[in-house]
Amino acid sequence: MRVLLVDDHQVVRRGLRTFLEVQDDIEVVGEAGDGAEGVARAEELRPDVVLMDIKMPGTDGIDALRKLRDLDNPAKVLIVTSFTEQRTVVPALRAGASGYVYKDVDPDALAGAIRSVHAGHVLLQPEVAGALLSQEEGNGGTGRGSTLTEREREVLTLIADGRSNREIARALVLSEKTVKTHVSNILMKLDLSDRTQAALWAVRHGITG
Repeated sequence: MRVLLVDDHQVVRRGLRTFLEVQDDIEVVGEAGDGAEGVARAEELRPDVVLMDIKMPGTDGIDALRKLRDLDNPAKVLIVTSFTEQRTVVPALRAGASGYVYKDVDPDALAGAIRSVHAGHVLLQPEVAGALLSQEEGNGGTGRGSTLTEREREVLTLIADGRSNREIARALVLSEKTVKTHVSNILMKLDLSDRTQAALWAVRHGITG
């Protein structure tokens, strides 16, 4: 797995690089000191996973996530930050992050998190997932699954498994355009704003493969 490190503190990047370079299946291909440089390096290097801080001077992590999404960059982004407030977690996930862990995470757990998001899974620390699920339930999410068609439930199951629209289309023998329509209908029926919340909803309500 090719990994790009994006953090404005050189000592943090050095520590991450030192640990990750001893992993047999992980290669650090580059570093960046802010979000704008991170986007440029991600476009240049095309890493599999980007480890991204949130609070950085200039272009922060959330803006960088949005730019990567707009560029349709295929890299999975794992937020690694010291900020634990929900007001920073939710925007990052909505901007396209595949996971969110804290900088005090155990090194082996961090390596596991990188492997998990690379495999297409949504990875959140328990308190983050709990906050999002509470938010969803507070909006009356429980019970809305009965409005989904059988095909929409199949698509939702694959979303929960971390599959992209292209992968879902291939698995269900559909066009990508049809899959996008199903995803839009799922989000509308469940009153959710993005795929991450849909994946969490599916796991919470037992709609998994």
